[in-house]
Amino acid sequence: MRRCAELAAAMVRCDTRNPPGDETAIISLLSDALTGLGAQVEVFEAAPGRLSVLAMVAGASEPGAERRLTLLINGHIDVVPVVESEWMTPPFDGVIRDGRLYGRGACDMKGGIAAAIEGLRACADAGVAIPCDVVFHLVADEETGGQWGTEALLKAGRIAADAAVVPEPSELHVCVAERGVLMAEITVTGRAAHGSDPGVGRSAVADAARLVGILHQAEFGDPPHPLLGTPTCNVGVIDGGTAPNIVASSCVLRVDRRVLPGATEEQALAGLIRLMDGAAPDIERTVDVLAFAAGSELAVDHPFVGLVRAAAENQPPVRGLYLGTDARFLRNELGIPTVVYGPGSMTVAHSSDEYVTLADLAAAARTFARLFSCFGDERATAEAAREFARGAR
Repeated sequence: MRRCAELAAAMVRCDTRNPPGDETAIISLLSDALTGLGAQVEVFEAAPGRLSVLAMVAGASEPGAERRLTLLINGHIDVVPVVESEWMTPPFDGVIRDGRLYGRGACDMKGGIAAAIEGLRACADAGVAIPCDVVFHLVADEETGGQWGTEALLKAGRIAADAAVVPEPSELHVCVAERGVLMAEITVTGRAAHGSDPGVGRSAVADAARLVGILHQAEFGDPPHPLLGTPTCNVGVIDGGTAPNIVASSCVLRVDRRVLPGATEEQALAGLIRLMDGAAPDIERTVDVLAFAAGSELAVDHPFVGLVRAAAENQPPVRGLYLGTDARFLRNELGIPTVVYGPGSMTVAHSSDEYVTLADLAAAARTFARLFSCFGDERATAEAAREFARGAR
């Protein structure tokens, strides 16, 4: 527990805020930690300062065995910005106090990366032979979409694995599905007039306010997903008008529409437009897509899900995530069976005084140690699948 917490704390002390986006500060720490475990380490630079650490620890093969399977650990090393005045504990001091590690990235997700590394170290300390190759992709840029991280590795043809774990904070549950997201900007056009006689003009601010009521927490008619519920819509930004004594001629809304796995960008956009057309056809507006990330999922009964649950303490139930992770690239683009499992909770991720408990770090490290020790062992995989099937019944 102490060793895992100290590695996570050292990672927190490396300022990797994104934006602006520069992972340089943490690269030597991670490279040294993995090299010390016998890993072959490479630094992948997708753009100046946008660095990812790629490392591989070769497993042990029995004589005459077929090729070793590869287990990928994909974790992001960038963190979201901070407002330092809102923190009681300095966000980059990596303070350990009262059974918790505090700091930006403690749970999202430097703690999860530290737990995976410590799990591998625990196997080495115990003399446990690992039957698989363990690959770490500790990547840049997840917090702003992954262009310079996992997506860059994908485009470069650098990702290959038989299964993967993304150690994002999941409260130590095994997560197999996540929503996608459409970020859109809606520009409402009105007609300017003197503020003393607003009826002469048409207020874009007033029209935008109507759209807020239509879109925020709207129902889009999708059937509920068993793990992800129904899609949501959040109006997060409104910006319009020029002065109090002028009827606003323009107003901009920025919305976050979450979608279920399988929904395309075109379908997500069409649903947004259809809702506005039906409820407010008189409002003049344009819609521009700012970003889209697809949802993704892995079948609940996939054998790898059973294996991870068997490795985790108390066989936690399977869950979904309302938000998105880099798991989507692995599931959707490469068909790699991928689960999200890690210490900490998304309820404190991105918040002031972010933290992860030391107990969670240690529990996750134990899970990773057990997973590393059995992945690629056909007998262990088959037994885990049987245990999962019995539990499901």
